[in-house]
Amino acid sequence: MDLHFSPEDETFRQEVRAWIAAEYDDDLRLAMSQTRNGYLDKERLARWQKKLASKGWLAVDWPEEYGGPGFTPTQRYIWGVEMATANVPPTIPFGVRMCAPVLMAFGSEEQKAEHLPAMRNFDRWWCQGYSEPGSGSDLAALQMRADRDGDDYILNGSKIWTTLAQHADWIFCLVRTSQEAKRQDGISFVLVDMSTPGVSVRPLPTLEGPLEGLQEINQVFFDNVRVPVKNRVGEEGKGWTYAKYLLEFERGNAYAPGLNAQLKKVKKIAAKELADGGGRMIEDPDFRRKLAEMEVRINALNATELRAFSGRESGARMGAISSMLKCEGSETQQAITELALEAAGLYATPYVADGLVELTSNELKPGPEHAWTVAGSYFNYRKTSIYAGSNEIQHNIMAKALLGL
Repeated sequence: MDLHFSPEDETFRQEVRAWIAAEYDDDLRLAMSQTRNGYLDKERLARWQKKLASKGWLAVDWPEEYGGPGFTPTQRYIWGVEMATANVPPTIPFGVRMCAPVLMAFGSEEQKAEHLPAMRNFDRWWCQGYSEPGSGSDLAALQMRADRDGDDYILNGSKIWTTLAQHADWIFCLVRTSQEAKRQDGISFVLVDMSTPGVSVRPLPTLEGPLEGLQEINQVFFDNVRVPVKNRVGEEGKGWTYAKYLLEFERGNAYAPGLNAQLKKVKKIAAKELADGGGRMIEDPDFRRKLAEMEVRINALNATELRAFSGRESGARMGAISSMLKCEGSETQQAITELALEAAGLYATPYVADGLVELTSNELKPGPEHAWTVAGSYFNYRKTSIYAGSNEIQHNIMAKALLGL
């Protein structure tokens, strides 16, 4: 694997940096400096998605035949590194990175024509309906019913931990279309318009505290919701197969660029805060050892990701490798938030409801600005080893698929 960048790659890097400098305005930069969960309010998030879409960079993983930019694996890597380093708002993944690959592989031509252009242009906001109360890591135990009634399914049940569902126009759902078959064989994959009568959304406050306009997860209820059978993707009863295919894309993302950006933030905090024995945290031998170990860990993950993603260019599927990346990436994310908490020390204790309000207020500030989001991020990132299939489940997948146990 050649890790050297060609002159063409370096030219592309400069193009990405120039575009970010021109499009990443001060309002977005300020808002991102104070986010605790990586998300912003609806208007700012949508504005950034539209900027990416206008450039043709919202669906960077898509093949050119569906409107993707035709990036090489190296260009995708460079693009990801530069976006993470600049700390831009996240790409909302549920449409372009999760549902879209399923539609491309298993959807009808009618579904592709209706939904893929809207995803690519961010004309429709999507969310994911997988987990249910009592059916999280054991997703095959889901109970949300989809009973056939002529040309419609009638949906009853609920989905939980649904990220940004309050903003979404559409949701893709796993539903139970049969109670007779083996659990996995009775599941289908359907697309639901969130404006359909009987769909309702209830917010679920998270541990880092409520923040006006930045609600992250929700529970979505379906009460006799009529969905056309034509909105089913692929065959009835094959939803489990499609779901596993989708999860390869949800789990098999590049973590290292974002982790490097987070590590730089921790170093900046440590350069400002005092250690117990005097001097700055960045000078404390024990803390420097932890930083060095973290850097080695991230570099190892980066090399592994590069090997895995280079294989996709030849058509190889991620398979169980995505579980390995998810485990190491999510656990490293959590470890970095712990380092940030240690670096900030007592200044992480005050609860700041809204850093953006504090920045524009003339009132006394509760500690330094760089510490306002540290504790909230720490609490929020406890979720990373649970979502997309808990890491315990990922270990089972790897043991079976990679080790043959």
